[in-house]
Amino acid sequence: MIITLSNTKISASINTVGAELMKLEKDNQNYIWTIDEAFWNKTSPILFPIVGRLKNDSYSINGKTYELPRHGFARNFEFEVANQTESSAVFILRDNTETLKNYPFQFELRLKYELIENSLKISYSVLNKSQEIMPFSIGAHPAFAIEDSFSDYSLQFNEAEKFVSYELENEQFNNSFRKIPSENGKINLDYALFEKDALVFKQLKSNKLTLSKKNQPYLSVEFKDFPYLGIWTKPNAPFLCIEPWCGLADNVNHNGNIYEKEGIQLLDNNAEFQKEINISIL
Repeated sequence: MIITLSNTKISASINTVGAELMKLEKDNQNYIWTIDEAFWNKTSPILFPIVGRLKNDSYSINGKTYELPRHGFARNFEFEVANQTESSAVFILRDNTETLKNYPFQFELRLKYELIENSLKISYSVLNKSQEIMPFSIGAHPAFAIEDSFSDYSLQFNEAEKFVSYELENEQFNNSFRKIPSENGKINLDYALFEKDALVFKQLKSNKLTLSKKNQPYLSVEFKDFPYLGIWTKPNAPFLCIEPWCGLADNVNHNGNIYEKEGIQLLDNNAEFQKEINISIL
């Protein structure tokens, strides 16, 4: 089912499957890319309870092995809709018999979408309803529409940065990295940047970036208190994903113990984890 939100400025459409943002529109322009399965079959999946790929697609807890697909399972489940108004809605996923098979924790995952003027605020909440500490990761993965030439676009970060991207090999970190060309916090986009998969930044000072077309600001993404950021596209694809993460793919040398995984979040029983991002149309 598609849930549509609107205010006097913008509108958003969210699929109850995966609580996935399908459209973000202003003046009849959709800023989220439209699915073309020749490139990718998602628009803005939620990454939970892992981000990226596990080594051998598996992890261990107390010597027992479990399997999870890349980016976890939340993006494939139907969410319950709660607290819906004209301009906001809350989407809820709870543990069930299927999730417990490969993620043995009781949880409640909430996504709140709220339109405020020209901005969409997406709030993430994870509640640990288990008796033990719950390991998890969570991440956003919105794909923004790219029109005309990809090289017309650039990313401007709100702090001067020396951009170091950590390299992925078969979707796992291989302990290598490379410097990404930039000038005063600005990265000019080129498909060649993504020949080895996503750009992954681990130590950014910035918490906001602006996507510009021909040096004209187009939209911005604010991601306060997210420790990692991924930027991704596919060869010649008409989209760019801007992905704030609280979690990472496995390292090639990881021992499989999820509690020792780089970037893992550990949540006490009955504790709640909260983060938010803001997407603004400029």
